[in-house]
Amino acid sequence: MKNILVVGATGQIGSELTMELRKRYGNANVVAGYITGAEPQGELKESGPSALCDVTCPEMIAEVVKTHHIDTIYNLAALLSVVAESKPRLAWKIGIDGLWNILEVAHENKCAVFTPSSIGSFGLSTPHHMTPQDTVQRPSTIYGVSKVTTELLSDYFHHKYGVDTRSVRFPGIISYVTLPGGGTTDYAVDIYYSAVKGEKFVCPIKQGTLMDMMYMPDALNAAISLMEADPTKLVHRNGFNVTAMSFAPETIYAEIKKHKPDFQMEYAVEPIKQGIAESWPDCMDDSCARNEWNWKPQFDLASMTKDMLEKLTAKLGK
Repeated sequence: MKNILVVGATGQIGSELTMELRKRYGNANVVAGYITGAEPQGELKESGPSALCDVTCPEMIAEVVKTHHIDTIYNLAALLSVVAESKPRLAWKIGIDGLWNILEVAHENKCAVFTPSSIGSFGLSTPHHMTPQDTVQRPSTIYGVSKVTTELLSDYFHHKYGVDTRSVRFPGIISYVTLPGGGTTDYAVDIYYSAVKGEKFVCPIKQGTLMDMMYMPDALNAAISLMEADPTKLVHRNGFNVTAMSFAPETIYAEIKKHKPDFQMEYAVEPIKQGIAESWPDCMDDSCARNEWNWKPQFDLASMTKDMLEKLTAKLGK
């Protein structure tokens, strides 16, 4: 990677990924792509170039790619799971019509493309424990349907046109930097904020509901190290299972209480979020990612909790 475009650079993952790529590849070589109303702010704006880049406008994408001599595109434009359920047509327009535009521009300009998939690409008929890399994918949400389509469309452009497409199936991602924005796993971020603020946490996911999770530093490393991997070693390309930990609400609560003994939590289950969560795996088998490009997370629940509480305490001035 020499000149990189991050589409959706002001989003939950994009904002942190852009800064990490600039740290590794140089500020001037990473362009923050944004849409009107979600312009870069602060360090993201000041540290490197940015460009208006709407995935629904292929001409705009092509202009940015040519102007900045882009060779690698990180396409992070998408609606999160809960938001997507309330706006299914928009979710498809951004996630799939937008991806088609990205892939066509990539084909014409010889760019590599990373477009993340998700744990949401699985469904109720998928094996829930140690979900295999290659298995049944029949999701019941528009978010999941679009993610499966993302994987297939990316594979299609690779096999038919030779576009270097790659992706991972992200689990829930936990970060102290960017606030969550409408995902099923957002509770695992919100709970830390409540703990640091000294507030009782109201959990929207019921006790015993297991979901795969990952700390943001590991997620960023996965996205970058896959694109840096030797393509001759990749048996798979689009939709690598990656994970770092699997836990239920009561497990993360117990871990936080080790640091915050007075912290309290109660349940007020939200049916839409719970239904989505139950359609996802309890834990994924990420052995293909480990074998094909040496994927290995650095954080588990204990080390992530310690770091999250320290960083949020400093951030919130508590």
